[in-house]
Amino acid sequence: MRILEQDHAALDLVGRGGAVLVDRAIAWANVNSGSDHAEGLEATLALLEVEAFRLPADVARVPTLGFSTVGDDGSVRPQARADALKITARPEAPIQVVLTGHYDTVYPADSAFQAVTPRPDGALNGPGIADMKGGISVMLGALEAFETHPDKDRVGWTVLLSPDEEIGSPASAPLLAELGAQGHVGMTYEPALADGTLAGARKGSGNFHLIVSGKAAHAGRAFNEGRNAVAGAAMVAAALHALNGQREGVTVNVARISGGGALNVVADNAVVRFNVRVPDQASADWIKAAIDEIAASPPFEGLALALHGGFTRPPKPMDAAQTALFEAVRQTGALLGQTIAWSPSGGVCEGNNLHAAGLPNIDTLGVRGGLIHSPQEFAWPDSFVERAQLSLLMLCKIASGEIDALALKRLRMETL
Repeated sequence: MRILEQDHAALDLVGRGGAVLVDRAIAWANVNSGSDHAEGLEATLALLEVEAFRLPADVARVPTLGFSTVGDDGSVRPQARADALKITARPEAPIQVVLTGHYDTVYPADSAFQAVTPRPDGALNGPGIADMKGGISVMLGALEAFETHPDKDRVGWTVLLSPDEEIGSPASAPLLAELGAQGHVGMTYEPALADGTLAGARKGSGNFHLIVSGKAAHAGRAFNEGRNAVAGAAMVAAALHALNGQREGVTVNVARISGGGALNVVADNAVVRFNVRVPDQASADWIKAAIDEIAASPPFEGLALALHGGFTRPPKPMDAAQTALFEAVRQTGALLGQTIAWSPSGGVCEGNNLHAAGLPNIDTLGVRGGLIHSPQEFAWPDSFVERAQLSLLMLCKIASGEIDALALKRLRMETL
């Protein structure tokens, strides 16, 4: 591969627009859009929509599906989510690229972390500046430049910006699956590590909520008539924790037990919340069977158990298609003087969902940064142009056929 004259023209366009890439990401990050902050999500969606309409593409809000949550009292409640934003260009083209990102963050509406400020070393510290409002700005900047490239008509692309990635994409997962099945190559904009390292293989992840129902009674006068749900929940949690170490790479994290009430009342309800991580599908099947067995066996008479939730992110191994795509990205980065490396991650993202739907994808094409999900979250300003140029050149090489998107898709389908 080499950089052609028409590639240089588009790359220069990205370089000249670096300040815009950074400034709009800062503006977006200054608007709180925690996953449960409906007003903030709506405000952010409106800002993104304005930028999307600058592209020569169809822009539409797409409703996400509802889902259920489990309250601390064991009640199951329906939930609605904000719309996703879909941007589409040339859906009839022979090669289709799917680009995804999320506009929700982990910071709730009442978080003290609300604005972007520069650090003394030049990094930007702010909520979502790396994860992933900076990434969305990089994505849109690369697409804007690609639309000036003479080979653009060979490639169609679809962007999906979702409102619920940080809680496992329960409402947008069907949209991701649909796009993953239709596309040939995927590009997702989670942040890279501070040194530019990409995530390679990813574990799968599941979030579960086990409702424990017992029987209330006076703790003094009628203790033996009650059935203590909190005690049962503790025993269930211990059984779940004991699954750790039984299979390589599988972890079970009991994150929270809620329920009960007054100290003189035998608790009649409790909820055990836990997350599991698995390296492959066989491990996912194993841990799900073990969880089902625990959920089918109340620890003592008079309790009832009801399991909710499941796997939200399938495993994403480095199969043949992923390996070939990473090598193509490494070569593309080398043309720009960028050293591209990757390492396995226990974290999960939309890339897991896209891969499970049959789409080879790179899912850390966003800005270089770190300390995400904390008040120390940061991004390096100089990485905005750098990463936008990497995405742009990937699109150029997909259009030229030097990155063979059709062959990558065939490789992925062979392993499904």
